[in-house]
Amino acid sequence: MNTHPTLDLAIIGGGIAGLIHLHYARRAGLRVMLLERAPAVGGLWRELPPWQDIQICTVDWTVGDLPIAGPLQPQVLANIESWVSRFGLAPDIRTGCAVTLARHDGQTWVLDTSTEGTVRARHLVAATGGHNKPWTPPVAARDGSVAECHSSALRDPESLAGQRVLVVGGGASALDLLDQCLLHRAAHIVWAYRTLRWFTPTTKPKAVAGSVRPVARLQAQGVPLERQNEQVRADLAARYRHFGLQALQPERPLDLAADQVFPGRATMLAALGQIDRHRGEVVALQDGQARLSDGSAHAIDTVLWATGYRTDLSYFANPALAAVTGVNELSARCGCIVRSLDEPDLYFPGVGLEGFGATSWNFAIMARSIMSHIAGTAHLDLEPLPRRLHHLDLVRHLAARDPASFGGRDPDDYCRDVGLGTPDDQPYPMP
Repeated sequence: MNTHPTLDLAIIGGGIAGLIHLHYARRAGLRVMLLERAPAVGGLWRELPPWQDIQICTVDWTVGDLPIAGPLQPQVLANIESWVSRFGLAPDIRTGCAVTLARHDGQTWVLDTSTEGTVRARHLVAATGGHNKPWTPPVAARDGSVAECHSSALRDPESLAGQRVLVVGGGASALDLLDQCLLHRAAHIVWAYRTLRWFTPTTKPKAVAGSVRPVARLQAQGVPLERQNEQVRADLAARYRHFGLQALQPERPLDLAADQVFPGRATMLAALGQIDRHRGEVVALQDGQARLSDGSAHAIDTVLWATGYRTDLSYFANPALAAVTGVNELSARCGCIVRSLDEPDLYFPGVGLEGFGATSWNFAIMARSIMSHIAGTAHLDLEPLPRRLHHLDLVRHLAARDPASFGGRDPDDYCRDVGLGTPDDQPYPMP
C-alpha cells in the first residue's frame, strides 16, 4: 500500500475548479495532491458530447492569457487541460484515482483511494462540483417502448432526424435540446416543463449573448442588488415582449441572488411555433406514448431529459454531507461562501460559482483566498450568508477577509478597476 507524508491540502476533482485550486496551492508553497477518478483531467467537460457548449461568452469562461478557441466542448476541454501544461501541474495530479471515503479523524482528513492507498491532509477542497450527477425524475409507469436519453448522454444529435421527440425541462439544457431537435430535423417536437427559467431572448449566438459584463458593470458601480434586479427585469421584460414570448416568461420575478440568466437560442426562438408546449410532468412512457400530468398523450420515439444534475457527495463519511443532493442545500451548510459548517478545514468551491459570474476568474479568486486562509494570512469565517454572492460581490466579501491577496486595496476600488477597466472582448486578468 502506498504511504504519503501528510499533505497541507488534498483536492478531490480534476475539473476546472480542481486545477485552478491546485495552481494556487502550488503558488502558495503548499504540499498538495489532486485526486481525479477519471483517466484524465477535465471533469464533466471530458464526459459531455461535442455539441455541448458554455452558457456564457468565451471571455467570461477563461482568465488572463490562457486562450480558448471557442465555446464548444472540445474547445472548453482544451482550455481546462491548458492549466496543466501552462503551470506544470502534472506532478501533483493522480488520475484514475477515486476517493472511496473521506473522513476527518479529529486532526487531519483521511482519504481512502483506489490507487494511492490512504492519503492524509490538513485541509480538503472538494472540487467535484455542485452538478456532478445527471438526474432524471421518476416515472410512474414505463415499458421500454420509448427511448430515453439525458442531455449529457446525447452523443449523436443527428439521430434525432425524423424522430418524434419529447424534451422535458425548463432550463438551459432544454433550450439546447430544442435547438438540436430543430437543427437535425426531428419530425415532431413536444416540450414539457413544470416551471421555466429566465433567459435572454436574442438572435445572437450564445457565445455573444451570454456576457456577464453588463451586470458586472452595475456591480462595479456599487448599484444595490434590488436596483440591479429592477434593471435586468425591465430589460428582459422588453425582450420577451419584442419576441412575443410572454407565454414563456417565468411566474417568479427574476432575482440575481438566485437566478442564472442564460441566453436564449436563436433557432428555437425562430421556430417556436413548431414546438408543441405543455406545462406538466411525465407520468407514463408506455405503448410508444408519453402521458403528461396535464392529461395529454403524445406518440413519441424518444424522450430527452433536460432535467439537470444533482450533487453527489456520497464519498464523505459524514452522513449529513453524504445526504446532500443539491447546491442550495450545500450552500446552506457553508460559511464565508465555501467553508463547510459540518467538518473542519473543508471547502466547496462549486457553491461559490452557482449562478452569475466569470467561471475561471471567480474560481481563481476563491482559490487564492482559500490558500491564504490555509497559510494563515487570511481568515475565512464560518458566518453563514443570507444569500448567494456572485461575481464581484464575491470579490468584495473575500477582500474584506483576505486583504493581503488584494494588495490591501479598497474592495470597491478593486471591483471598479476590474469590472469597468476590463474591455468586453478581453478576459479578466489573472489574480
